[in-house]
Amino acid sequence: MKANQKKREPLFHIVKRDSLPWQKSWLIRIGAIVAALILCALLTMIITHENPISVYATMIEGAFGTQRRMWNLLQSLAMLLCVSLAVTPAFKMRFWNIGGEGQVLIGGLATAACMYLLGGKMPNALLIIVMIVASILAGAIWAVIPAFFKAKFCTNETLFTLMMNYVAIQIVSYFVMLWENPKGSSKIGIINQSTHAGWMPTIGTNEYLLNILIVLALTILMFVYLKYSKHGYEISVVGESENTARYIGLNVKKVIIRTMLLSGGICGIAGLLLVGSTNHTISTTIANNRGFTAIMVSWLAKFNPINMILTSFLLVFLEKGASEISTVFGLNQSFSDIITGIILFFIIGSEFFINYQLHFRHSHKEVK
Repeated sequence: MKANQKKREPLFHIVKRDSLPWQKSWLIRIGAIVAALILCALLTMIITHENPISVYATMIEGAFGTQRRMWNLLQSLAMLLCVSLAVTPAFKMRFWNIGGEGQVLIGGLATAACMYLLGGKMPNALLIIVMIVASILAGAIWAVIPAFFKAKFCTNETLFTLMMNYVAIQIVSYFVMLWENPKGSSKIGIINQSTHAGWMPTIGTNEYLLNILIVLALTILMFVYLKYSKHGYEISVVGESENTARYIGLNVKKVIIRTMLLSGGICGIAGLLLVGSTNHTISTTIANNRGFTAIMVSWLAKFNPINMILTSFLLVFLEKGASEISTVFGLNQSFSDIITGIILFFIIGSEFFINYQLHFRHSHKEVK
């Protein structure tokens, strides 16, 4: 190479944007969804030869076709949102809590244990209070274990919380076998089906309305807590820089442990609602991977509890719609998962263009 040969510039380079106005951010997201729907429509015609408009109409029908489906969608949205609210304080603090699944399971197990062991032995109102306390404590204790080791010994919280999920699954599996009815069935059935002891009360004739209202209240409280409280400010500071937090006098270890107690406690509430109000039983799959999906909900919403209502709705809508596509058109679940995956890929990809921009190389002519 010649010594005076100019170094070739790259075709483009990536530059971080200044903060975009929220209107432009949402325009980019909406554009990404439209592009994803167009691509999914093309794939639908090529692979299945079905009319894509009919496929999208079926998705809407699957989510909103009947009153029952609408309430099911709102119930699923509430449960996903509840777990998302739980992991958000930890993630905002940059504590990667991957253990929401296990914390929900342990909270649900505590609820089921109260129903199974104390049902009929105390007034129902007192039993429900005991269930609430037990589920919150169980979830909080399960979450604070990795928090303690992180604060004390700087362990990797991602692996620790992930492994705690599998421990929780095996503990629940043990008690399901212990309580199974009839023996050998690998399930315990509906707990206290005849007496309804420990069943959460219903509002009117709708069995899901109480769950929805509780989660709505939690959403508002979490928004206020993170945005306006001293604890919320401390979480933000620790998330930005632990060194800065120590420099201004914050006890980082205390903030980590306190935040994970809160995170696990709300996961325990999710377990309480799933067992005591929705299913009235316990199994190893009762959390239904919400602990992992909640991570996406929280991240897409930028850790804003109000925005998480929209992101939760989107994911639940795609799940319900995809299931209906498989049923109506006789397609296997894989195709509906492909559509869901493409839409989510475009939505996640849009965040890149919200936060960064591409600067392309321009040719420069030498001036004589």
